[in-house]
Amino acid sequence: MKKYTFTEKKDTRSGFGAGMHVLGQQNPNVVALCADLVGSLKLEPFIKENPERFIQCGISEANMIGVSAGLTIGGKIPFATTFANFATGRVYDQIRQSVAYSGKNVKICASHAGLTLGEDGATHQILEDIGMMKMLPGMTVINPCDYNQTKAATIALAEHEGPAYLRFGRPVIPVFTDPDQKFEIGKAWTVNEGTDVSIFATGHMVWEAIQAGEILEAEGINAEIINIHTIKPLDEEAILKSVEKTGCVVTAEEHNRIGGLGDSVAQVLVKNKLVPQEYVAVNDSFGESGTPAQLLEKYGLDAKHIVEAAKRAIARK
Repeated sequence: MKKYTFTEKKDTRSGFGAGMHVLGQQNPNVVALCADLVGSLKLEPFIKENPERFIQCGISEANMIGVSAGLTIGGKIPFATTFANFATGRVYDQIRQSVAYSGKNVKICASHAGLTLGEDGATHQILEDIGMMKMLPGMTVINPCDYNQTKAATIALAEHEGPAYLRFGRPVIPVFTDPDQKFEIGKAWTVNEGTDVSIFATGHMVWEAIQAGEILEAEGINAEIINIHTIKPLDEEAILKSVEKTGCVVTAEEHNRIGGLGDSVAQVLVKNKLVPQEYVAVNDSFGESGTPAQLLEKYGLDAKHIVEAAKRAIARK
């Protein structure tokens, strides 16, 4: 098993800000919009260099989506930014009608997703956003795993034609992927090869899965760990190739177990190859206030719970 180490921790939202800074220099059609959360979305470098390509929409998210849709008609590439809860739950109708239905080239970029925004509590910890967005026809859904991958995904989105949802977070987490990586939408990344169990993880849960893999290795269990950074379109080929080797699956996500990555993987399996599957996800509940580490442990999303799920899956083969 390949060992992953890190020298620093950064938040994935800062990776988004870094990606936007690059796009500001490279692509004159990129426009940033924000709903009164410039600091939280790390847009200051972009705005400083491109003030004419920034629109402060204020606390008016529905209007921001409408403005974004309009900008695409003139050939602009709008990146509409706010917290994930507001970017999806508050403006779902506008996204459906003004962006998805007409296939507008709008990039909805959402910070503070999942449980790990922590102390802000249940009202801000949206755990349904992946399901909401992936159900929209034509919507691409991306959930990168660390600072470097978020930066690369942001840059890649500017070249992608069509509506997209980019999900990232608030907590600082290990930076362990290649800083010069080429992000390929819809192509899963095999973090470690294995033969006993497939662990498909997304977002912040990829690092937890890597830690779980090391624990399992110490116990003689060889886990294959795959980073599903693009939930839609899903890399079905990578999933089935892995399952042919291992014969059982764990899905790990910082999301409600209903409607997220786990359900997408289950659809692939039920159509192609039935194998045991265990979910590591929030079990149909809202969150609460707490530190990211406390919440991951309480809601069963840390490395220890991935290890337990892997053993259950193996036992069911």
